[in-house]
Amino acid sequence: MPSAALDNLPLEWIRAFEAAGRSGSFTAAAQETGLTQAAISQRIGHLEERIGARLFTRKPRGVALTVEGEAWLPYVTNALTMLRQSSDDLFGVRHRKIVILASASVIQLWLAPRLAALDPGARLDISFSTMILQSDFDEQDATVEIRYGDGNWPDRYRVRLFAESLSPVAAPALATGESWHDLPKIALSGPRSGWQEWARQTGDPATPVPTLRFDSHAAALAAAGCGLGVLLASLPLAAEALAAGRIVRLSERTLAPRESYWMTASKSAISKRQWESLATAFGKPG
Repeated sequence: MPSAALDNLPLEWIRAFEAAGRSGSFTAAAQETGLTQAAISQRIGHLEERIGARLFTRKPRGVALTVEGEAWLPYVTNALTMLRQSSDDLFGVRHRKIVILASASVIQLWLAPRLAALDPGARLDISFSTMILQSDFDEQDATVEIRYGDGNWPDRYRVRLFAESLSPVAAPALATGESWHDLPKIALSGPRSGWQEWARQTGDPATPVPTLRFDSHAAALAAAGCGLGVLLASLPLAAEALAAGRIVRLSERTLAPRESYWMTASKSAISKRQWESLATAFGKPG
């Protein structure tokens, strides 16, 4: 491609190509940029004419990147990302409001206690939105999401909040006997391992069957602290209650599942400085 072809190249043509190439669709690119499909097609056509190369193959049911388009796309994406991030950091053009979508327990037990560690220079205006169901990720317009999984979300910022570790806990009054295995069990709905997995890995009996079940770790932790039974708790989320003596560990054994809570964000939704401030405050290596 001759260098003269890039002289005075309109940025909106580049953005149209990048959005269409990344999404694989002129229609999706139009929705993302707020343009019409015809406008996207026109801008990409002008771009192809200027650089003297076909970037897309037009098909009856859509488009596909050509070899040249596929080779150029990652460079264009990286350049636009760097341009956006540098303008955010230098000139503050991005709106400072950050919406964090997470479960109520993670907000209460992990995020809120660490807000004071945020970099004041990032000038973040943070709103928390409570996730009820996993499908909330697809329905809510959040800047940052706290997801439970193995961290396999490519092309996104991501940092693990903590290494998950599970162990039985109960109120001190219930921990006076020789064995805790016959005490009432508290069950917790959700993605993390439960009592059956504990029994499989430790050989401990799986009985008695839990008669109390919660869909919130914070609520289940409160019930355990009230002496209502034994909870297979997330030790990082239960750290404050353990330190305060409201609950005690009943076993030195732990489950260490591969999955844990991760903070993720689209690189187009947040500046690099904003992300680094959040990752430093909320993330924990190991």
